[in-house]
Amino acid sequence: MQNRYTGDIGDFGKLGLLRQLSRTGLSIGVNWYLTSDETHNGDGRHISYLKNGTFRACDEQLWSALGKIGDSGKREVSALERPDILRATFYSRMLDFTGTDKTERQMLRWEWHNLAMEKLRACDIVFVDPDNGLMVPSADGTPRSNKFVLPFELAEYYRAGASVIYYQHKARRPDEFYIAQNKQLIASGAFPNAETLGLKFKKTSQRYYFCLMQPQHAAIMTHCVERMLKTPWKNHFVLLEG
Repeated sequence: MQNRYTGDIGDFGKLGLLRQLSRTGLSIGVNWYLTSDETHNGDGRHISYLKNGTFRACDEQLWSALGKIGDSGKREVSALERPDILRATFYSRMLDFTGTDKTERQMLRWEWHNLAMEKLRACDIVFVDPDNGLMVPSADGTPRSNKFVLPFELAEYYRAGASVIYYQHKARRPDEFYIAQNKQLIASGAFPNAETLGLKFKKTSQRYYFCLMQPQHAAIMTHCVERMLKTPWKNHFVLLEG
């Protein structure tokens, strides 16, 4: 996540999903995986949905709140950390690798992750929001590794008792690639007895949300998502098969 993305179509989808889940009574934790703003592309400009009534029908309160943030010009994740947007525990410390070598990056990341674990330990559901999704070999250990989540980090949250939802950006690969990637994660054995559920957000820049659910949370989370897909959200989310 970068501050420049605040309030864009991606935020509307992810916060809409988390707002639905929060109504189950399960407590929510959010790790933004916040990184410094980049300037080499136009990402974050996807805010035309705020003029589109089909999105408003999904969650008018959220749509209106994000519209006010866009109008204010204060596009920072701190603006999202309000109970009228989402009742949650937030971890907003930036993961910044500027000017570091590989050893320094490992130490910084370990410290950053441990602080996140401490902050979010009591949450029933932990949502992680890296720019790109699961770590890929080409980025591991590099300065851009802060744009990815490590499987180990997801496993730590799960081991602490939380169900985990991770964001995955869709690049030029079919759905089946990301479904298989998630299956490999489960097959690693790091998420014992986990049940999994995947959602694809179809609009503009497509993205996925994969849920690794604790057995005691699986039924209520699955029912919540199924109910959500019977509302106007069904025009924007689709449940992944497999």
